[in-house]
Amino acid sequence: MNATTTTGQAAGDAERLIEIAGPMTVTELAGRLASTPQKVQGELMMFGVLANLNTPVSLEHAVKVAEKLGFLAVTPGPSARSSQSPTASSSAAPHGDATGPAPGRTAKRTRPAGPVTRPPVIVVMGHVDHGKTTLLDTIRRTNVAAGEFGGITQHIGAFQTAVETGDERDGRKVMKRLTFLDTPGHEAFTQMRARGSQIADIAVLVVAADDGVMPQTMEAIDHARAARLPMVIAVNKIDLEDSDPNRVLTELTQHNIIAEDFGGEVGAVQLSARDNFGVDDLLERLLLESEILELVADPNGPAEGVIIEARLDPAKGPVATVLVTSGTLVPGDSVVVNAIYGKVKAMTDDRGQKVKGAGPGTPVEILGLSGVPAAGDPLQSVDSDREARQLATERGAAAREERFGAHAGRLSLETLFQQIQRGDTKELRVILKADVQGSLEAVRESIEKLGNNEVRVQVLRAGVGNIGESDILLASASNAIVIGFNVKADPAARRTATDEGIDVRTFRIIYELIDAVAAAMAGLLTPITQEVKLGRAEVRQVFRLPSGVVAGCYVQEGLIRRGADLRVFRGRELIFEGEVSSLRHIKENVREMAAGFECGIMTDGFTDYKEGDIMECFETMQVARELTPA
Repeated sequence: MNATTTTGQAAGDAERLIEIAGPMTVTELAGRLASTPQKVQGELMMFGVLANLNTPVSLEHAVKVAEKLGFLAVTPGPSARSSQSPTASSSAAPHGDATGPAPGRTAKRTRPAGPVTRPPVIVVMGHVDHGKTTLLDTIRRTNVAAGEFGGITQHIGAFQTAVETGDERDGRKVMKRLTFLDTPGHEAFTQMRARGSQIADIAVLVVAADDGVMPQTMEAIDHARAARLPMVIAVNKIDLEDSDPNRVLTELTQHNIIAEDFGGEVGAVQLSARDNFGVDDLLERLLLESEILELVADPNGPAEGVIIEARLDPAKGPVATVLVTSGTLVPGDSVVVNAIYGKVKAMTDDRGQKVKGAGPGTPVEILGLSGVPAAGDPLQSVDSDREARQLATERGAAAREERFGAHAGRLSLETLFQQIQRGDTKELRVILKADVQGSLEAVRESIEKLGNNEVRVQVLRAGVGNIGESDILLASASNAIVIGFNVKADPAARRTATDEGIDVRTFRIIYELIDAVAAAMAGLLTPITQEVKLGRAEVRQVFRLPSGVVAGCYVQEGLIRRGADLRVFRGRELIFEGEVSSLRHIKENVREMAAGFECGIMTDGFTDYKEGDIMECFETMQVARELTPA
């Protein structure tokens, strides 16, 4: 038996011992773990896997979920696994020898059982014009022989390079691969993380030696920290006369990035991407970082991956770049990506060359999907086209049903204490914006002191100026709240916050800000009632009937709803406040009446209507405690 044990769990804890023999559905796994399917789905999302109740969970991910829930997960050895799984036992030829789409999955997988070392996935970030694109282009060129230079024919959002390690095997140099995300920096990186896809392993922070730390540099640091990625500093453009690498490293210390040259733990490499000077040193450093991380993945079984980018090609149809994270993807595989399905018709690498198989850590461009997926969406291979179509249909229906509750799990000051009590939250992540630097430092220091034994406050980003859309995107990717002091949220930021379900709070008085966060951590922040305006109507005629007095009205804006609250104004004077007890259109009772229509309104306790009276209809609802608006 091969055992995998979580930190701090005794190997002899028989009560928490569980054997996982192979893939099982979310429902089955939840039953084995004495948990709920929703809890299992939540844990799978942390590994970048979106699954419904009947989705098969791979052995690797089932073990990870069990460990997260406090179990000692035991898996059968290679011989036992092959005897139980026809997928693993019936292979006739090595996967890499396939010349085309294999007819069945049993003919595809002939690799040693168990995880193997995989290439690290590296994201390159930094300020505009600091040399990110030049660095990536230089790395590409160093990996292509002069005669093959023209082979770089396309851009697929990610690429691999091979680096000599200095070791030899059978008289030849040992090469190791590195995978680079060739995307528009941290914006695309954030979009993927916002969808639950933590795919990068290492972040390279590119800083120009002649320019120093700039706004997007700090933004990149925030994103790397939020993802808890190890960083390597690439001090670029040292060939320029006014370059000053030491100034760059000194400025980074102000953001708690301490390079090894300054006694810290962050690797820093000085280079000139344009002149291809120091690039090899950077690659060697990245290899060292990957060895420290000990990255492994299982190349066996159905493939799983993450969409890096996708587009609709007029000639080819939907085209998607996939980074394989587990298993091996081959042409002919039936795949599902959320509510999109298809069969892999062709796979190519970043040089446009056909690929017969892509294992963990390998990016490929695929054709054959039924639609264009979004960056960060998980891809999963299944046994048949029918299964792929069925899963996609089920996921599409579930997505429609859950659309209105999509952000129910978002952290807010109202839900903070409940999540602390459940053990779901150990950290309150905050994006902090203020009007001036002095206020920013005072507010940051004050709220960071509010941490206790159950939860600590971490300020992911602190900056001067209004709340922008990039602040909301970082909060979305990091499950953080946004707090502003004497600032406003830009219109685009407000729209994105609504779409993403992000809690945005603004204050004018510092003690109200501090009290709000402290009260939330103590479970004292209670919602209040707030009015929501529904509509407005004008009284055009008054009807006195045996059943009562009816105000014949014309709805000027919004709507009038039966059972809602109502105020009646005569000029500027409020003459009545009550409830819409009856609402009729012509002779029929209706629930509500929209603008542009006539209706009859009756209220309990008021009959003294006059032509020209204005009725305002509104509802009261519980919302977050009202804070001083900015």
